[in-house]
Amino acid sequence: MPSMIINPLGKIHIVDEVVATIAGHAAAETYGIVGMTAKTAGDGIQNLLGIENIKKGVKVTTNEGSVDIDIHVVVEYGVSIIAVANSALENVHFKVSEMTGLPVNSVNVAVDGVRVNEN
Repeated sequence: MPSMIINPLGKIHIVDEVVATIAGHAAAETYGIVGMTAKTAGDGIQNLLGIENIKKGVKVTTNEGSVDIDIHVVVEYGVSIIAVANSALENVHFKVSEMTGLPVNSVNVAVDGVRVNEN
């Protein structure tokens, strides 16, 4: 369901997919996050997503003009998972609020995996 902002000049509709794209990019640029994941509905398998499918690792729920965001990420081995998740949470909250003007009720970060750098 799109979010709607009303101002003196008219109405602005922001579709959930736009919010998901903003949130996905904000999470992906957080240090320590190496990718987003999406669970397929049929078998629950997690797929690591590339940048072109970044919004599939994000679920946006709109409630009376405000949004709740769930993101699923994979972190790099050796980083503090708590620090990375907190940083992603703050970055997503700030970017979505700043770019859309919508109030963000909550941002939930699910760490679905750890990737070992194979150099």
